[in-house]
Amino acid sequence: MTVGRAREEKLWRNLPPKTKRGILALKENANVRNGRIYDLEGNDRSHLLEVNLKTTERQIQALKAVDELTEHELENGGFVFAFFESCKTMAERFPTLSQSDLARLMFIGTYTGYNTGRLQHDNGRVITKNELQELVNISPNKFREFYNKLLDEGILHEQPDGLYMNPSVFYRGSLGDSGYDLRNFQQTRLFRKTVRELYRKYNGRTIKQLAIVYAVLPFLNFKYNVVCYNPTESNEDKVNPMPLSVLAELLGYKDTTKFKQAIERIKLDGEPVFCLVQNPHDRRQRRIIVNPRVVFAGPAETLKAVKILFN
Repeated sequence: MTVGRAREEKLWRNLPPKTKRGILALKENANVRNGRIYDLEGNDRSHLLEVNLKTTERQIQALKAVDELTEHELENGGFVFAFFESCKTMAERFPTLSQSDLARLMFIGTYTGYNTGRLQHDNGRVITKNELQELVNISPNKFREFYNKLLDEGILHEQPDGLYMNPSVFYRGSLGDSGYDLRNFQQTRLFRKTVRELYRKYNGRTIKQLAIVYAVLPFLNFKYNVVCYNPTESNEDKVNPMPLSVLAELLGYKDTTKFKQAIERIKLDGEPVFCLVQNPHDRRQRRIIVNPRVVFAGPAETLKAVKILFN
C-alpha cells in the first residue's frame, strides 16, 4: 500500500460517523460538471471529493494501441475513406475507367475536403478543373477524356464553388455527416501522403502497376490486410486467403508471372507495397498482404502484426 493510500484510509477512519454518511451520500448522488463535484442542491463539494480516472491494465493497453494507430495515421499524412463493394471489382463498378484511370482516381481522392467532399489542397485552397489537370500531370487531351469519364460515372460533380467527390467513392470526416446512404459499401483508410508519393513515383509508363493498389481494395480483409475471399471476416481462423493466380485473373491479368512481377516492383521508400507469402499447403501458390502504410482498415491491435511483415 502506498503512503498516500495509507494516509487516506487513516483520515477516513478518524472522520465522525455523520461526516462519513454525508460523503457516502454525496458519492451516490453527486453531479460532475467540468471537473467539479456538486450535490443535489447544486452546491460545490469539490473540497470533499475529487474526480480520478481509473483504468485497468487492459484499458491502458487499449489506449496505448489507439495512440499507436493515431500516430500511424499522422505519419502517413492522414487518411481518406475509400468506399467499395465487397468482392466486386473496380472494373465492374466503373466500367469505363481504364487501369490508368483508376490509379489517377485514387490519387485525386486524397484531395477530398474534410466534411465537404470538395476537391481542395491541404491548406483549403479550392482545386479548379485546370489545377486538377496540373495535379494529375497528363496532356490536355488525355485529361479531357479522363475528366468526362469521372463526370459520366458520377464520381465527380461540378458545382459553382468547385468540384465535389461522390461520398460513396471517397470521403473525409465523420461518416454520419456525409449525407449519403453508405450501408451498401465497405470502407477502408487510404493514406494520403503515401498514395501521393506513389503517384509521383509511378505516374508514367508504370501507372498501371499503381492501379493494382486501388483494384485490390474489394478483396482486402479489413482487419489483417490480406487479400482473401471473405474480406469482412474478423476471425483469423476463418479468413480464406486468395491465391495470387486468382487475384491476377480477377483483375484481368492473363499471365500470373507478369502480374507477380508488376506488384513486386511497387515500392514505398524501399519497402514493398505487396508482401507475397508462400502458401504452407501449396508451395506453388502465394498469398498477398498489403503494406498498411498505404491502406489499412483494421483496429490498432492488429496494426503491429501487419507492419512487422514490411520492416
